[in-house]
Amino acid sequence: MVGLWLLVPEHLRLGTWDLLCGWTGHPTPRLEPRVALQLVHEAALCVTGVRPQRTLSQKGFAWLNGLPFVVSDRAVHQLLGAHTIAEAQTLQVALGLLRRASGHCCGTLLAIDPHRVRSDSKRQMRRHRKDNDAKPTKVAQTFFVLDADTHQPVCFTTATASRTVAQATPELLDLARTILKPDAHGTFVVADTEHLTAALFDDVHQRTGFALLVPMAMHASLCKRLEAIPPEQFTPQWAGYATTKQPYTPVKSQSGPFYQLIQRLGERPEDWQFKAFLATTDCDEAEALSRAYPKRWHIEEFFNANQALGWKRAGTQNLHIRYGQMTMALIAQTVVHQLRSRLGEPIAGWDASHLAQSFFQGLDGDIRVTDDTIIVTYYDAPNVERLREHYENLPEKLLAQNVNPRIPWLYDFKLDFRFR
Repeated sequence: MVGLWLLVPEHLRLGTWDLLCGWTGHPTPRLEPRVALQLVHEAALCVTGVRPQRTLSQKGFAWLNGLPFVVSDRAVHQLLGAHTIAEAQTLQVALGLLRRASGHCCGTLLAIDPHRVRSDSKRQMRRHRKDNDAKPTKVAQTFFVLDADTHQPVCFTTATASRTVAQATPELLDLARTILKPDAHGTFVVADTEHLTAALFDDVHQRTGFALLVPMAMHASLCKRLEAIPPEQFTPQWAGYATTKQPYTPVKSQSGPFYQLIQRLGERPEDWQFKAFLATTDCDEAEALSRAYPKRWHIEEFFNANQALGWKRAGTQNLHIRYGQMTMALIAQTVVHQLRSRLGEPIAGWDASHLAQSFFQGLDGDIRVTDDTIIVTYYDAPNVERLREHYENLPEKLLAQNVNPRIPWLYDFKLDFRFR
């Protein structure tokens, strides 16, 4: 697993060790931060829950975490169970602020979406179905915020299966607001129809610095109202596409007015098709509907490419454990993203599972120690010139970036790489 050693420089650049020491509440000499680091590296390998008696033993995995052994399931369970939801959210905020300072997030357009993770819990739980033909299954509710411009996650919350989108979204947006600090102009948040509730729109409109944009369900009554709008009220944007907007207050809303953004597709009247969206703020409807809202699909692409890091299956309904494990996966995604930016194509475009199997576990190499430096040598590595550019003579490169090259969890040894 020598490929995993390429994550160490990214840990140093990000400040992962300080984050883990802060979350565990213990300093460098203690065991707890190293156990947390093992969870981060397990997530990067997409093998969450695989421990000594299975596939991680006798492959050098423990050395990377500053330990002579792979920590057992029980010890990991105890560590995660000892930390609260609030502590995991504090860790997410600290990570988010670091990512924002590093340019991972623009913070001008966000996408939110529930990600329902299959659960193997034995508890009595509400069941969900993906579509009308699917069998209902137990799921753990997870709610993500993604920066739709950079395609990077900002934060997430998780909950029991009974919690609805309207109940979870205010907490999720509060967490995102703490990280991004949206200005008075408002950051656009795009979501799917599941988020169209009067209570949620009132909350976003009155309390946050965000502007929410959600498609409306095209019921027969709404379609008739849209078809009755005089054609002259629409503004042609380009051939076959016209837009308009009007004030709109949902039934049971205690706030507003909101704005209904309407798009009309088709050039001839007999071909016209209408679609309506609801926004909490007055905005340019053409910009919002043709440029901003289509970027919502990036969150689906993110789930497809990265859910194997630790957001694909839930083995427990204990929220303390779920929050801790999933937050470790969020740290893993961060350092893997930083590594991708240095690897070049096609490796940078691989999904998490492919990267774990073909890169982290697929490189040949050896590890040795010379004086105060751990030297990792790779043989026949892909994109070798890019790797040399970023990782050979690593201590000097880190010092030039004002990063301490000594690795605190590896007893202040330095790290360098060779490529043959």
